[in-house]
Amino acid sequence: MSEDLDAGMINRMKAGKRDVATNDTRLDTGGLTGGRTGGRAGTEPGPGQILHWNFFIGGHLSASVPVRLVERTTAGQLLWMETGTPMWRTALPRGTTHLRDIAPHERPADGYPVVPDRWPMGNALFYLPTGAAHSVLWLFGRRQKFCGWYVNLERRLHHGDDIDIADHELDLNVAPDRTWRWKDEQSFAEKTGHPAYWTAEEAVAIRSEGDAVARLAEAGTFPFDGSWCDFKPPSAWTTPPRPPNPRRSLL
Repeated sequence: MSEDLDAGMINRMKAGKRDVATNDTRLDTGGLTGGRTGGRAGTEPGPGQILHWNFFIGGHLSASVPVRLVERTTAGQLLWMETGTPMWRTALPRGTTHLRDIAPHERPADGYPVVPDRWPMGNALFYLPTGAAHSVLWLFGRRQKFCGWYVNLERRLHHGDDIDIADHELDLNVAPDRTWRWKDEQSFAEKTGHPAYWTAEEAVAIRSEGDAVARLAEAGTFPFDGSWCDFKPPSAWTTPPRPPNPRRSLL
């Protein structure tokens, strides 16, 4: 496969994917936003372009990882994140394993400094539906074996090549057979009402977003229809280099 994946090739590839759960062959239908993922909009960046996925928790940067654009259309975009990619992460106080465990009032007002690191998780293909408050990840293990989906509930902001993710804590794990379960319900409830996170009213909307995605999984519709489950990036795609320091540590 060549480095330049044209839209027609990608659409044909999606049309031929095998459904993991039923072995039916289905076309994707675009998720919550409706419509197809085909149809490139205007003069958008092409496949292989390096973008920056910036992950914020409670307004503070947690990680900044370079990713490659697989496809961008009016319905959304697909991104590829490779394990071991050089990245930036926050330099947390000794004895702390995750930014979400630090109360906002205990964090420095101007944010934590960042240090170089490498993306420790496995390979993942991200689907970011246009206008939706979630993303869906295809998770891959050794030898690019599909392991299931992960639904991240979030708010997204785009600034050129930067994709800023304000994490909403509550997520869903979806197994290859499409059974699903909530993740981090307790910590989501504990953060609800804090000024750095979301109000009780916003929490209802966040959970409703998750419920809607869960219904897609139960129905076996895109992105849970089996498409992209055997995706492999072009061999010409090298691991993205570590970008310059993130432009900001606060959202």
